[in-house]
Amino acid sequence: MNKKQFFYIPDEMKEREWYGFNWLEHVTAIPAPLVLVTGYKQNGAANATMQSWFCFSSENEFYCIFGSVNKGSHMYEIATKRKQMVINFPNKNCIDRCMDTVKNNGYETDELSASGLHYCDGSKVDAPVVDECFLNLECETVWEKELFEGSYHAVLCVKIVNVWMDEAHYNSEKLGRYGETGYLYNVNAPLNPETWETDNEEFAILWAKD
Repeated sequence: MNKKQFFYIPDEMKEREWYGFNWLEHVTAIPAPLVLVTGYKQNGAANATMQSWFCFSSENEFYCIFGSVNKGSHMYEIATKRKQMVINFPNKNCIDRCMDTVKNNGYETDELSASGLHYCDGSKVDAPVVDECFLNLECETVWEKELFEGSYHAVLCVKIVNVWMDEAHYNSEKLGRYGETGYLYNVNAPLNPETWETDNEEFAILWAKD
């Protein structure tokens, strides 16, 4: 077995800016789906948050569990006060506009319109459904808990109460859910733990084997 273990960060890397992430996330570089989470701020303006730290689970109901939601973010405020949101899945055709919402994030700003995205109100929740995203999950907050005691981040569980999907994507004979026009994954700047060289953050796609 030709494996090496990595359990501490060398002193020369401790001063590097990690932007709130742990260095091991960059070493492992495990891909995760990339989504745009939307809701309405307390002033009624549309909010949008790029998210990639989540998974799904089900037992009678269908749930999404976000592993890391910043308590100072508009998303956290919406999740804990309005308790309604939409998880929107972009593909490569609209990802640039979705990423633009990171820049257009003022409290008074309609972050979707300012980024060139279009939306309508959800059917079951009071939150924006983004037209350009091929899959939209309307959600209600079930619970939230600190990642650890005193953490700036929370673990958030929401229940999916309605699903919107473009017919061309649920039909595998047309575009389907995977490949060039399907789900996007976030690969968080892979880091070589021996040389400490890093690649740029990348988007990945998933191919389904025939």
